[in-house]
Amino acid sequence: MNIIVIGGTGLIGSKLVAILKQRGHEAVAASPNTGVDTMSGKGLDEALAGADIVVDVANSPSFADDAVMDFFTTSGRNLLGAAKKAGIKHHVALSVVGTDRLAESGYFRGKIAQEALIRESGLPYTIVHSTQFFEFLGGIAASGTEGDAIRLSPANIQAISSDDVALAMADYTLGAPRNGVVEIAGPERVRLADLVQHYLQAKGDQRKVVADDQARYFGALLQEDTLVPGPGARLGTVKVDDWLKAQAAR
Repeated sequence: MNIIVIGGTGLIGSKLVAILKQRGHEAVAASPNTGVDTMSGKGLDEALAGADIVVDVANSPSFADDAVMDFFTTSGRNLLGAAKKAGIKHHVALSVVGTDRLAESGYFRGKIAQEALIRESGLPYTIVHSTQFFEFLGGIAASGTEGDAIRLSPANIQAISSDDVALAMADYTLGAPRNGVVEIAGPERVRLADLVQHYLQAKGDQRKVVADDQARYFGALLQEDTLVPGPGARLGTVKVDDWLKAQAAR
């Protein structure tokens, strides 16, 4: 297969490209760094010419509400238009578990709009909903910081390693289009506030996390299971302590 990975130089994209190449496919990382800009459309037609599959793992460079919406809608329309022109057989996109339940957040409104464009494109597709990556725990802690305190929801979370995400993305990319959503998550379900506290302690950060039902998650109020997948999700194998040990070893 000839596979183009949009956002292929990032955390997930670079791992995905490596796995696809290991499996014998031609996988090309496409990003502004390689001359492909989905926002302007520059280089898109050339990158997708002759491709069988396109995978979109690109993320907005800004979390500001208007900028996120502009990124996911403009980038999405440009990419889908180029994909249709190229006769792409499978469009795969990475999104987030609970996106449809997080419309209070500007970021997730952008993701909702992106997913709608994919569903309405007429292209065969698979949308992969992933839980939060372990690599994002520091960002979650920062989002809940108020002075010396960190306030986070005690809602459930089932964070996943980027390695498990990349493996799942490779399998779904090479599989038949689902024309719907599949979910992936980590193997352990814990409280968000507890997980971030554990992460900070492992990093030697002495700050305390306060569990607060009213603490918002990037603008959205969480219910008990907003961030966790439903039945039938594909579960990764890497546990948070294994990941933390690997990080410390590096």
